[in-house]
Amino acid sequence: MPTLVVCSGGLDSVTLAEQVAAEGDLAGLVTFDYGQRHRTELAYARRAAERLAVPHDVVDLAALGRHLSGSALTDAVDVPEGHYAADNMSVTVVPNRNPILFTIAFGMANARGWDRVAAAVHGGDHFVYPDCRPEFVDAFAEMERRALAGLGEVAFHTPFVHSSKADIVAEGARLGVPFAETWSCYQGGEVHCGRCGTCVERREAFHLAGVADPTAYADPDYWRHAVREKA
Repeated sequence: MPTLVVCSGGLDSVTLAEQVAAEGDLAGLVTFDYGQRHRTELAYARRAAERLAVPHDVVDLAALGRHLSGSALTDAVDVPEGHYAADNMSVTVVPNRNPILFTIAFGMANARGWDRVAAAVHGGDHFVYPDCRPEFVDAFAEMERRALAGLGEVAFHTPFVHSSKADIVAEGARLGVPFAETWSCYQGGEVHCGRCGTCVERREAFHLAGVADPTAYADPDYWRHAVREKA
C-alpha cells in the first residue's frame, strides 16, 4: 500500500517512516512548516527522506500558523518545563493542528493515487492533545472516507495510537532507527534542552525501554527530577 507518512523529523514519526519502509510501503514523506519555534525538526525530516530515498514535500503553512495563536510552539510564550502529565503542558497545544495537517496529507495522497496516510500519534499524547486520541483518529478516518467518496480510498494508518513513547523507542531500536538523527525539543536550540515536556518524555522513554539514548541534552539529568515531581 503506497503510504505517505506525515513526518515532523521527531522520534515518533521517523520511527514510523522506518517501519513503513521496512514493510515495503513507503512512498514519500510530508512535513509541515507552520511557523513552529522548533523548526530545527524540518532538517531532520529531510535527512530521514534522504536516508530512506523517498520524495519529501515541505508544505509552507507559516502564514496560517500565525493565526493559530496562543501556543508556546508558535507564539512568544515560554515553553513549560517538566513532565507531560503536568497541567501546564496545555499551553503547547496548537489549536486544530493535526486535523489541518492530516487533511492536506490525505488530499496529497489521493491526488497521487496512494493508498494510505500514516501518522505517529501515540498514547503518551492523549493527556494533552485531543487530536491525538483514538476517538479523534476514528472520527477523522470516517470524515476522510466521506470527503473522498467517489474519488478514491485513502486509509489512515496510526499503528502507535495505543502505544507509549517507550514502546516506540523499543520499535525504533528493533528497526535500527538512528535516534540521534531525530529532533524532539520544543525549544529548537543547538541541542535538546532536556527540560521541556517533550525532552523529559523522550529521555524517560529511552530509560523505560532499556535503550541507550544517544541524544545530547543541555541538561541531561533534569528528567529524573521531573519524573519524581510527577509521582
